Amino acid sequence: MHHQIENQTSEPAGEPLLQARNLELWRGEKHLFRNLDIDLHAGELLHITGPNGCGKTSLLRVLCGLTLPETGTVSWRGKQVMRNRTDYHSEMAYVGHRESLKADLSALENLAFDLGLRRPAGRAVVRAALEEVGLKAAADVPSRGLSAGQRRRVSIARCLASQAKLWVLDEPYTNLDVAGREFVDDMMTRHLEREGLVLLVAHQSHGVAGPVVRQMELT
Repeated sequence: MHHQIENQTSEPAGEPLLQARNLELWRGEKHLFRNLDIDLHAGELLHITGPNGCGKTSLLRVLCGLTLPETGTVSWRGKQVMRNRTDYHSEMAYVGHRESLKADLSALENLAFDLGLRRPAGRAVVRAALEEVGLKAAADVPSRGLSAGQRRRVSIARCLASQAKLWVLDEPYTNLDVAGREFVDDMMTRHLEREGLVLLVAHQSHGVAGPVVRQMELT
């Protein structure tokens, strides 16, 4: 349950958008972490690492407001997440290592359905996001016909189309080749340049160059 934060490359400015204080969590009889504090500012990435079973995904669930910790609080824009989950989730996008695309729907249809963008203007937003991730030609292809790398691009396009400030990425490199991993790194870098925030859980090292990149190790 040891944890540490390191690799701050510059001093952040202003108040943190995402803040956690004195977090403690148990899984059954196992103590996952305690006395855990996090400050994440605009343009920052936090890379959470550690062995299997140490509590990385559990920590993400706490930070996303999906699991209540034994002690401590999580705040977004100065407001406690558990009291303002709807507003918080409207600014958050999640990408997991398991895809949730419907096989019979195209990439465009999947995103429009997920985001509730059924009007032509809304679909234009989705098409623009798919074009940004290099899937303009595959926008109308059923998801079952997409490669693992293309499906991951659809997930990132969902983040772009939602215009979420905070990206939560849980093992986004799973089943991706070198080109696919480089693509994920590039999209995270662009998001940070736009003053976005990233919470990243990944066993692999990343190639992100942002104003501030931190690493937290859970053991």
